[in-house]
Amino acid sequence: MKQIVMEGPGGIDKLRLVDASEPVAGPGEALVEVDAAGVNFMDIGVRRGGFWESTPDPKPLGVEGAGRVLAVGENVTDVRPGQRVAWVYAPGSYAQRVVIPTAALVPVPDEIDHRTAAALMMQGLTASHFATDFYPVQRGDIALVHAAAGGLGLLLTQIIKLRAGTVIGRVSSAAKAEIAREAGADHVIVDADGAFAEETVRLSGGEGVHVVYDGSGPTTFHASMAALRRSGTFCWYGPVLGDAGPLHIMSLPRSIKIGYAVFADHIATPALLRARAKQLFDWIVAGAIDVRIGGVYPLEQAAQAHDDMESRRSTGKLLLIP
Repeated sequence: MKQIVMEGPGGIDKLRLVDASEPVAGPGEALVEVDAAGVNFMDIGVRRGGFWESTPDPKPLGVEGAGRVLAVGENVTDVRPGQRVAWVYAPGSYAQRVVIPTAALVPVPDEIDHRTAAALMMQGLTASHFATDFYPVQRGDIALVHAAAGGLGLLLTQIIKLRAGTVIGRVSSAAKAEIAREAGADHVIVDADGAFAEETVRLSGGEGVHVVYDGSGPTTFHASMAALRRSGTFCWYGPVLGDAGPLHIMSLPRSIKIGYAVFADHIATPALLRARAKQLFDWIVAGAIDVRIGGVYPLEQAAQAHDDMESRRSTGKLLLIP
């Protein structure tokens, strides 16, 4: 079985395609044939050495994907061989086959292909958490969405628009601006240097936005605070790009609220995982949202996919096809 592993922390040169032993489903698990695996910034963080430090090298990469159940272990009643499934967190998903606890699997409806399902899971569930749970967007709310042409930003923009909010999207280049507009962004700021706060406040009528969704790391942290109105909410995420540093709560301006949003809290039980995923699939089937797949790579080109994402050349979701 082919699988991508990292030999140790570092750059893309640490990734290797290897022949691994065939996995076997144990009790409560399913063996799944991977049709498509999602590429995420989390994977880059693992490769750099920021996560999974306790797992010895070489270690397999990837956590997200979609495929078909090949076999199940003992005491499994919730999935069956032949069933189409998707998942958001199963370490080792950069592979032809992977063993996954069945509680972590969601059924994929017939109307959804495997590439769309794989592209939707992590970023779709994260966007759902941000806009419906962490800060439930209301009609008339104005949101600033960073990296608005990325996979998460595009889905987040669409969900905010479904909830009758206004989106100010920030992108790093003019080439990405039209992509953000196509997803529904009402305004787009082209900025690669973190100088967006003043324009954001102007576009929001001089008051600032109700909520900022910022996964761009420490370089944008203070400008994002400046873009908020009184009692605005700062949804911070994206630890792969670095910590924002010490925060003195009494220095926060305008009674703003800051929180670190973790999508796992949105899907804390198998029932919630399946309900939230079903909502995303229903939106796709109804044409209410769509997933932009920005790049499809054979498994052996995982290093290229990482490089394209890390360098910000890509837009939308990147997939590996085993």
